[in-house]
Amino acid sequence: MSGVHPAIVGTLKPPASAHWLWADEIATQVYAQALAQQPGLQNAYIELVGDLGAGKTTFVRHLLKSLGVQGRIKSPTYAVVEPHEGILPSSQAPLAIWHFDFYRFNDPQEFEEAGFRDLFASTGLKIAEWPNQAQGMLPLADLQLTLTVNDQEVRQVQGVASTLQGQAILMGLLAALPPSAHHANSKT
Repeated sequence: MSGVHPAIVGTLKPPASAHWLWADEIATQVYAQALAQQPGLQNAYIELVGDLGAGKTTFVRHLLKSLGVQGRIKSPTYAVVEPHEGILPSSQAPLAIWHFDFYRFNDPQEFEEAGFRDLFASTGLKIAEWPNQAQGMLPLADLQLTLTVNDQEVRQVQGVASTLQGQAILMGLLAALPPSAHHANSKT
């Protein structure tokens, strides 16, 4: 018998990744609209990483509007979490959305004290800005988007999928976006 074992169901290969350039807010909106079309968002956890001003909250606003959230979409910087109700376009099913911003956390233990574990265990889409401030308390992100801004104010975005659900979302995005929207090479 050889030393090669069959893959365990649900086992991931190395994380899948893709890179994009968002030249302006319209490009950000196009990407958010494509992400909103992915059925895997139903119970996904997405992390947004980047410095202040990288465009994390702007991206979330476009995503939430694409998911049918009405009215003003506030940044949860002071409230830490903002709940929303949307609709998953792929199925027209109602979608609970939790938008977190852990920027003001001084200690990851604040996550536990605030009772956020229950929110993360509930159904719906969870989006977290500044996840490193709650490090060790959060589940593995299905999809992590890292935004950096270059000298020309263009957003360089790296998407990394670390779960099977995240890989399905990432593959759906790659299929939904025009080839001109992709930057560099994408590993899947």
